[in-house]
Amino acid sequence: MMEYTIKPLEGFADKIGELAFTLEHTRAATLNDIAGLKQNELDYLDRADDNSIGALLAHIGAIEKVHQLISFEGRDFTGKEWEQWGTAVELGDKARAAIQGYPLDYYLKGLEQIRQSTLRSLRSKDDSWLYQERCWPNGIPYNNYYLWFHVMEDEINHRGQIRIIKRRLQKG
Repeated sequence: MMEYTIKPLEGFADKIGELAFTLEHTRAATLNDIAGLKQNELDYLDRADDNSIGALLAHIGAIEKVHQLISFEGRDFTGKEWEQWGTAVELGDKARAAIQGYPLDYYLKGLEQIRQSTLRSLRSKDDSWLYQERCWPNGIPYNNYYLWFHVMEDEINHRGQIRIIKRRLQKG
């Protein structure tokens, strides 16, 4: 059962625990929306320039992965990591061709592994870590709190797309 009160998860600093709670709440809603989807539904493309539900799920995981690297390790993908994750990050034509043919369990396992890694790392941080600032290469500042807010907003945005695709599937 989903809870609708934001409170820190046990084992985390207060603010980080609240962040972890909202990340987990967001994920629970996504998992609820994709429960029981079949491979053909995960691969469905209504229009030539759409992204499939499967590709959107891979993208959600890839965005979380790169934000782990940026916030926990202070770096971006290496060239080898980009080869593994870049298609899911960028989506588009390459993803339409490459991210297909996988059952739901494939995506669920990937999302779970990435999330468990996130939660392990967040447990080791104190609340001041959220506010640590760095700058993008273009000089624009950001902090860790914003990075994880973005992970959540990106997932929520793509969950909306998933819901639209599911409605199209139901209409046939």
